[in-house]
Amino acid sequence: MILNIYKPKGWTSFDVVKKIRNIINTKVGHGGTLDPFAEGVLIIGTGVDTKSLAKISNAEKSYIATLVLGEATDTLDIEGNYNIRKKIPKLSESKIKNVLKSFIGENCQIPPMYSAKKINGVRLYKLARKNIIIERKPIIVKIFSIKFLAYNKPELKFAVSCSKGTYIRVLGSDIADKLGTVGYLNKLIRTNVGKYKIKNSMKIEDIKDQCKS
Repeated sequence: MILNIYKPKGWTSFDVVKKIRNIINTKVGHGGTLDPFAEGVLIIGTGVDTKSLAKISNAEKSYIATLVLGEATDTLDIEGNYNIRKKIPKLSESKIKNVLKSFIGENCQIPPMYSAKKINGVRLYKLARKNIIIERKPIIVKIFSIKFLAYNKPELKFAVSCSKGTYIRVLGSDIADKLGTVGYLNKLIRTNVGKYKIKNSMKIEDIKDQCKS
């Protein structure tokens, strides 16, 4: 079974997997990690359908992000410690739109230390929590579209569709840098993974009823 789950804010992707595994008592996996501070579409596979997750995780993903300008954190999101502050320059809507547009296409990103990416079998966030910083090789990701939604200083809201492996936290930080300041994400909603849309996602508490039907 493939389930389109709405992951709540504050849960890890593994928290969702563990909860569903306890409900249905079978093999469970997910198709693409979603950060704990983020919410929205998380694709879950159960039983033999876990084999389909690799293909699903390769699908285009879309998000709505809120970027706070003028401050940065060590995790690049609201859960981190504030470590940099920088003045926000005067920004027009056209300036912001031009900067956002410049990210369409291939981009080079360095995976953040606070991420689930494994290097030599160890997840980076486990090293980061021990204040261990290691060199990470840059990865190439693709931004298919990016759209300005609103700017109410210091918050910039935008929508983005991208390839597998794109770190929206890194994108947000890079956008802030091009705008002449720093920034971190305080909200992130994944609105779709391929054909799976947020409007059709189900809450975790609805799983029992779904599995009975």
